[in-house]
Amino acid sequence: MIQIQKFTFNPFQENTFVLYDKTKEAVIIDPGCNSSSEHKVLTDFIEQNELKVVKLLNTHCHIDHVFGNQFIKDKYNVKLHMHRLDVPTLQAAKTASEIYQIKPFIESTPDVFVSEEDTIAFGNSSLEILFVPGHAPGHIAFLNRDQKFVINGDVLFKGSVGRTDFPGCSHEDLVNSIRTKMYALDDDVTVYTGHGPETTIGYEKQFNPFVNLQNIG
Repeated sequence: MIQIQKFTFNPFQENTFVLYDKTKEAVIIDPGCNSSSEHKVLTDFIEQNELKVVKLLNTHCHIDHVFGNQFIKDKYNVKLHMHRLDVPTLQAAKTASEIYQIKPFIESTPDVFVSEEDTIAFGNSSLEILFVPGHAPGHIAFLNRDQKFVINGDVLFKGSVGRTDFPGCSHEDLVNSIRTKMYALDDDVTVYTGHGPETTIGYEKQFNPFVNLQNIG
């Protein structure tokens, strides 16, 4: 069984996830840690639980989700897995750090490009990949059907959806991703979000004011 540990980091209150199973192999998703104290919180948890980090994953590459990319790569000698279409988003992160005046920011580069046909394996566990663009052109989500959860980055939030006013965003694509990919999942699938609390597919289908069953036509 996959264990999920959530951390909330950086001024944007971004959710970082560590997933691991009984083998102690682990993956880190969207490391938003951007200070020495946040680095320590994350690494202390990994050390205390005797985890072996084997992969680094990005749902997408907006600055708040990639602050800790290079730190994780260097610390654990792992490769960054992401979608090829989000390379421009990753490359723009340094400029974003200057705009928001958040320093220092260490740039990172991708190592492995993944797509919807691929599977992320670690220990005895695996994650499916969903291609869900809109908030970012190369946005992906990580799904485990057996345990009924999805790490969905900034696609769906509890009662909200990802912003589409950044370069490379598309409101039409986001709505399509939610309708055809997210809402195709079982109602009892737990959605781990990039910001804020968890939700479920069934709750969002019924109550999300932006994309719900009533406005799906």
